[in-house]
Amino acid sequence: MTALPAHTRAWLEARGFTVREASMWLAALTHGSTGEAANYERLEFLGDRVLGLAVAHWLYNRSEAPEGKLALRLNAMVSRAMCAEIARGLGLREHLRLSKQAEADGGRDSENILGDVMEALLGAQMLDNGFDAARDLVHVLWRPALESGEGKAKHPKSALQEWAAGNQRRPPEYEVVDRSGPDHAARFTVRVRVHKVGEAEGTASSKQEAETEAAAAFMERFG
Repeated sequence: MTALPAHTRAWLEARGFTVREASMWLAALTHGSTGEAANYERLEFLGDRVLGLAVAHWLYNRSEAPEGKLALRLNAMVSRAMCAEIARGLGLREHLRLSKQAEADGGRDSENILGDVMEALLGAQMLDNGFDAARDLVHVLWRPALESGEGKAKHPKSALQEWAAGNQRRPPEYEVVDRSGPDHAARFTVRVRVHKVGEAEGTASSKQEAETEAAAAFMERFG
C-alpha cells in the first residue's frame, strides 16, 4: 500500500491541515485516472458542502447584506475558479497524484482537478479533525478573498443571472417595452422579469444599456 510521502505530510501541516489518518489524505490527492479505488471523488463531494457552510457562516457573521447579496458572494467564494486559485497559492499542484496520461494532458494545471482536490482536502480535514477545524481553516485560507470584497462588484446582468441560479429561479427574461426618439437619439426601455419574484425596468440609449439598468434596478429591489 502506498504511503503518504513525508514531504507531502509536511506540506499539508505547514498549510494548516492536521494529518492523522494518512491514507485518507493520500486519497484526497489522488486522481481517478490512477485506477486506485481510493481517490478524491467522495471526499470532494463532502468538502464542497464543508466549504459552502464555512463560507456562509463567515459571510453571515461579518455582513449585514440581504440574502440575495450574500448568495452572490457565496457563489463567488465557492466557485471552481476560486478553489483552484486557493490551491495554486498553496502549491497543491506539486502534490497531485495523477496517471501519466492525465499528467500529459495538463492535469496538474487543470482548474477542475485543482478545485476538486482543494475541496477533497477540506473533506479530509473535517473527517480527521471535525467540522470546527475545517471551518476555521477555510476562514484562514479564504480570508484574503473574503476580506477583499471579491464577488461584490459584478456586472448587473451577471449578478442577476447568478442570483437567480443561486435561488433556484428561472433565468431572467428581458423584453423591450418601449422605444422612443429619432434613430440618432433613441431611448429604449427594457423590462426584466424573474418568474415568481418580480420585475423592474431600465431606460437608456441602447438596448444593452437598458438591460443593464433594468438588471441593476431589479437587484436593488429584490437582491
